[in-house]
Amino acid sequence: MGDNRTPLRKARLERRFETAIWRFRLITLIPVVMSLIGSVSCFVLGTYEELTVLGKVVQGQFTYANSTLLIGKVVGGIDFYLIGIALLIFGYGIYELIISDIDVRQQDNSQERRNLLNIESLDGLKQKLTKVIIVALIVTAFKLMVSFEVKTITELLQYCAGVLMLAFSAYLIGRTGKH
Repeated sequence: MGDNRTPLRKARLERRFETAIWRFRLITLIPVVMSLIGSVSCFVLGTYEELTVLGKVVQGQFTYANSTLLIGKVVGGIDFYLIGIALLIFGYGIYELIISDIDVRQQDNSQERRNLLNIESLDGLKQKLTKVIIVALIVTAFKLMVSFEVKTITELLQYCAGVLMLAFSAYLIGRTGKH
């Protein structure tokens, strides 16, 4: 009789352990919530940048000398938005991969919106994040290049090489979406 209870006890212990492991995945709610909060923070910072520039333009506080600075701030705001989008994608992706599908997204009638954040694997999440991060880096490089002063031939060549690399990066991003 002791032999029959041992397999049952092992099965019960195994089931409890597996249940505990399955519930432990809920710890990933921490990075999900924090990335969503970070996303909101980036959207607020980007909006602040954009409104600051808009306020200066409306008040007539712009000149040719500070126009590149203002353009840099506008592009910086866009950069914040892109980082916010990357954090949003990360939060949604981790939630869908580890916790559960987002039911509200599944109910949307639009096929395009349903597939927008449809992340089915860690590689899919990585690809979507990589694209947004590369675009954010391109925008950051553009922001720096707006205020770049060309004084020598070497600087002109460096500037042209930078533009060429940005164009090539944009080309590669476009190509990866077609595969």
